[in-house]
Amino acid sequence: MSTRSATSVDPRSPYVLDTRELGRRPGSMRRVQRTATAPADWTLELVRVPEGAEVELDLRLEAVMEGVLVSGSVRAPLSAECGRCLEPVDAVLDADIQELYAYDPQDAGDEVSVLTGDLLDLRPLLRDAVVLAMPINPVCEDECAGLCASCGARLADLPADHAHDDLDPRWSKLSALTTTEVSTPDVRSPDAPSSDPASPEIGR
Repeated sequence: MSTRSATSVDPRSPYVLDTRELGRRPGSMRRVQRTATAPADWTLELVRVPEGAEVELDLRLEAVMEGVLVSGSVRAPLSAECGRCLEPVDAVLDADIQELYAYDPQDAGDEVSVLTGDLLDLRPLLRDAVVLAMPINPVCEDECAGLCASCGARLADLPADHAHDDLDPRWSKLSALTTTEVSTPDVRSPDAPSSDPASPEIGR
């Protein structure tokens, strides 16, 4: 059985919540709204939440029989590169979250988060939710045409008749073997004897 629990929990972290107010009484609830700064690991290859950016949390904590049910939403700015033209893209990510934090690890099933005493660490939950909600291949606009395969310039910035006189690679070897043959005229001196058998100079 595997559980999700932070190895160390800092009660001063804005991502760590104290659940003592709920008293482990099923049905008791608490609303949490706060702003925190993004950590460095909310990132994919082309998109990321900038480290230190403001993250808005709007959460509801509800005590149930097994533990504390956390639900709500997270909002964070995104910084990305267009997957077609590599231009910078700025956006806002909104993700919904819901997770049960068990009181006792022995009562928790596979991949269930566990409270550390009365403390609840949101970091693994939020990272999973944010990264899964990120676009894998962000684009600056749906109609982005990407980059020119020959010169690498952004096609949207080029004229409609932009083109290159590229040699088809299938013909490149043939072109290298092709040579121009120039015939050299037979230039003789006027006094040179002719090799023509009918020439009158023969036998003189």
